Amino acid sequence: MSEKSYEIPEDCQYTDSDEWVRIDDGVVLVGITDFAQSELSDIVFVELPDPGTQLDKGQNMGVVESVKAVGDLFAPIAGEIVRVNARLEEQPELVNEDPYGEGWIVALAAEDLDAVDELLSAAEYKASIETRASS
Repeated sequence: MSEKSYEIPEDCQYTDSDEWVRIDDGVVLVGITDFAQSELSDIVFVELPDPGTQLDKGQNMGVVESVKAVGDLFAPIAGEIVRVNARLEEQPELVNEDPYGEGWIVALAAEDLDAVDELLSAAEYKASIETRASS
């Protein structure tokens, strides 16, 4: 059986719940990883939080629905939602097609930008999904 290869950009930090985080011009962009979108399969709906919503780290902030599963989205760090990717309302498949680009989900104003450094590195995330795939 061949091992699947997943895109895991070095310029992102990751969570155990398969969200990615990238600091972009002072805000924190958040989406789901290539591994997560692959596991979910064809995404048909993304429930987005409202801008202005204040989130604690680990708090549920939305849902991604696919043809075979529903996955919760969790805030990787504490902060306020400053933007959502409204294109996902009409084009949820962007999460499958470009999870680290056009398929981003929310932008957060972080309470503490240093909290991003406490998330998993690309190498740590890769080890995490390899461990899960082998169990």
